[in-house]
Amino acid sequence: MEKATFYPLGDSAIVIQFAELISPEIHQKVRAVAAYLDEYAFDGFLEYTPAFTSVTVYYQPWVIDYSAIMLLLEEMLDDLMEEVAIPESAIIEIPVVYGGDRGPDLDFVARHHQLSTSEVIAIHSAAEYVVYMIGFAPGFPYLGGMSEKITAPRKEKPRAVIPAGSVGIAGLQTGIYPIETPGGWQIIGQTPLQLFEVNRAVPALLKAGDRLRFVAISETEFKKIKRN
Repeated sequence: MEKATFYPLGDSAIVIQFAELISPEIHQKVRAVAAYLDEYAFDGFLEYTPAFTSVTVYYQPWVIDYSAIMLLLEEMLDDLMEEVAIPESAIIEIPVVYGGDRGPDLDFVARHHQLSTSEVIAIHSAAEYVVYMIGFAPGFPYLGGMSEKITAPRKEKPRAVIPAGSVGIAGLQTGIYPIETPGGWQIIGQTPLQLFEVNRAVPALLKAGDRLRFVAISETEFKKIKRN
């Protein structure tokens, strides 16, 4: 595995940083580290947070100090040279109503690329996406794999309120707002699925490494799924 760099984050966390480039290859390295830590925890380990090109490991500094944990993680990366098997997740289908009140920026994205709204929907729902990381809001998935044909800039003036389940585009990324929150992404649709529920055994529906595909549905189907 390519050499990584380490740096402290406060007095109880260490960051394993890979190359700055966001790519499927770097994502696989992040997932390999996560899989290893799931399997082989160490004394003083608390949790880890995967990101686009790094993994932050949180620990108890009264159990293990920074130099000791860095040595452990360096040895871990050496072990990963032998390849860690990463199970491939099943594809999760995310139903979406595109356009209208649920996707008020769909027309903008279409005009931005001189496409029809139907073409934007077809392109967005044809791709297979990977959850690179969870961030911004609880359960918010940053997705890789969107076509450059429908990239769109962030809004110049963010909305004060974006409904939970809204599907947005910002640059080369697409994502889903799990809760009602302000935001500046171009909203092209909405899913009836609840991506974050604090009372669930696992609050977030998605996690880093998951694969998903968007499926266009009607307003009637949206309301039916929402009721159930």
